[in-house]
Amino acid sequence: MPVCIVLGYAAGTAVGDAYTGRSTWELMSLSPQRFWSFGLSSLGISFAFLFYFYQREKSLELKRQASEARLKLLESQLEPHMLFNTLANLRVLIGTDPARATAMLDRLNDFLRATLTASRTEATAGRHTLTDEFARLRDYLELMAVRMGPRLQYALELPEALASHPVPPLLLQPLVENCIRHGLEPSLQGGEVRVSARRQGQQLVLEVSDTGVGSAPSPTPGFGLAQVRERLATAYPGQAHMDWHGQPGGGTRAVLTLPLHTPAP
Repeated sequence: MPVCIVLGYAAGTAVGDAYTGRSTWELMSLSPQRFWSFGLSSLGISFAFLFYFYQREKSLELKRQASEARLKLLESQLEPHMLFNTLANLRVLIGTDPARATAMLDRLNDFLRATLTASRTEATAGRHTLTDEFARLRDYLELMAVRMGPRLQYALELPEALASHPVPPLLLQPLVENCIRHGLEPSLQGGEVRVSARRQGQQLVLEVSDTGVGSAPSPTPGFGLAQVRERLATAYPGQAHMDWHGQPGGGTRAVLTLPLHTPAP
């Protein structure tokens, strides 16, 4: 507020000096009445500046809140999607391999407990880092490994220098789910899921790939890919993108490129 008043007063003074052809101090010495009239005009201009800056800050805050609400909505859609897929897998296992179904249920309980604990912590701290993201991916992959056994191998590569970099929660999980569901599960041999992070200039590059059967890009992308693209557009407007394609030797590869700064809340 003080800055706005100073700017407004300075602007009013400049306008008055230009209009009268005399300096403010000269006006004060010649006609105190005119000086006070001029001062009130300057004060009015300062309040106009104050109102302008207040409205601008209010508009930015509303945009920030809308962006945050949008990201929360997308996250809330992703979590049930993963849970429904897992429960569907459990239903199949109960009839074919009850022991593994029990082990998978135990893993699911651990995963959900860890996810809820992490969500509360991140909500309090207002920050979700790559360390948090990779920890959730590890929990999910361990859960899937109970069902798939040795058919599922995975590797997570997170450089220490990027460990504390913030990203939207559950950004990579839909891509890992796609790798397992469409790449590894249809393959008798299974395969490997690899997730990595690296710095490329002033950009963060996140890569999710698999060595499964692969699949051709669809003109109507599934839930996971569409959600990832939408979350990137919301968190990094016009600054992030995702490339997804099949690999020559089989499998798929998704590459996310985003700026090295804090995403929009």
